[in-house]
Amino acid sequence: MKGRLPFWFKQKPVDPKTMLTMERLLDGLSLHTICESAHCPNVGECFSRQTATFLILGNICTRRCTFCAVKKGHPLPLDEEEPQHLFEAVEKLNLSYIVITSVTRDDLVDGGASQFVKVINILHENREGTIVEVLIPDFHGSAEALNAVVQAHPEVINHNVETVPRLYPDVRPGADYSRSLGLLFMVKNLNSEIITKSGLMLGLGETKEEVVEVMEDLREANCDLLTLGQYLQPSPKHHPVVRFISPEEFSQYRDIGKEMGFIEVAAAPLVRSSFKAAELYAKVKGNAHSLNSPSFTRV
Repeated sequence: MKGRLPFWFKQKPVDPKTMLTMERLLDGLSLHTICESAHCPNVGECFSRQTATFLILGNICTRRCTFCAVKKGHPLPLDEEEPQHLFEAVEKLNLSYIVITSVTRDDLVDGGASQFVKVINILHENREGTIVEVLIPDFHGSAEALNAVVQAHPEVINHNVETVPRLYPDVRPGADYSRSLGLLFMVKNLNSEIITKSGLMLGLGETKEEVVEVMEDLREANCDLLTLGQYLQPSPKHHPVVRFISPEEFSQYRDIGKEMGFIEVAAAPLVRSSFKAAELYAKVKGNAHSLNSPSFTRV
C-alpha cells in the first residue's frame, strides 16, 4: 500500500530462517496458510512461534471481495489428501490449538463443509485434548452444510462479518450481511456449547455508529468473541484505506464490546481474527459461566 504506516505498526524484523523452515514444511505437505495467502502482517511472529492458520479447500477463492489478497478465480478440484497432510503438519509442529480457515468455494455443492468435517474429525480422533477453531465461509446459506460442521463439534466456530452492511456491495460482493448473522445465530441454536466468534476490519470507510450497530447485531446473534483490527490495503488494486484507527479508538471499542456482553474482545491495529486465538480461547474458558448468558438486547 502507498505511504507510510502510522508509528504504532512498527514490528520486529522477521527471521528469514524461521520463515524458510515453515515454508519448507508447508510446501512439502502441499498446504497453504491464510498467513501467507492474505499477506497477514503477523506472519513473522506466528511462524516464529511455529503456529499458523491453515487454509483448506485450496488457495483460490470463487468470490471477489475487494479487501482480500487471496487469489480469485477458478479453483482446482479438492485435494483428498489435504486433511491427512494438515494432520501431519500439526503433528510436526506439536500444536494443541489449531485454527483452520478456507477460501470460499461456491463451486462445491456443500461449499466445502465436508472437508472441514474431515479435518476436524482427524484432529479430534488422533490428538487427544486438541482444540479446533474453524473460520468458515457462509456456505451460501446452506443450513445442511453448517449443521455438518457443527455436528463435528469444533470447539470454536468463527465467521467474520468483516465490515458494516453499507459497505458490503463494494467490499464483499457475493456476501450477505443478514446471512452471516443468521449463520452465527444458527450455530448457537444447533449447539450452545460451541463458542462463536466474529470479526471486523476497520478503516474501510465505516462510521463509529455503524461499527457499534454491527457489534449490537452480533450480540443479538449470541456471538461470544469479537476481533477488531485495522484494514491494510494489499495492493493498489484493492479497496483503499480510508482512515487509520488509533490504538486509543480500538481500546474504546473493546470497552464498548465488553459492556455489551461479549466474553472477550480483541481490538488493536494488528489484531486479526485468528491471531493469538488460543489466548482468547483461554480467556473464554475462564469465564465459562458466561457462555449461555441471555443475548444482548438493543435499547
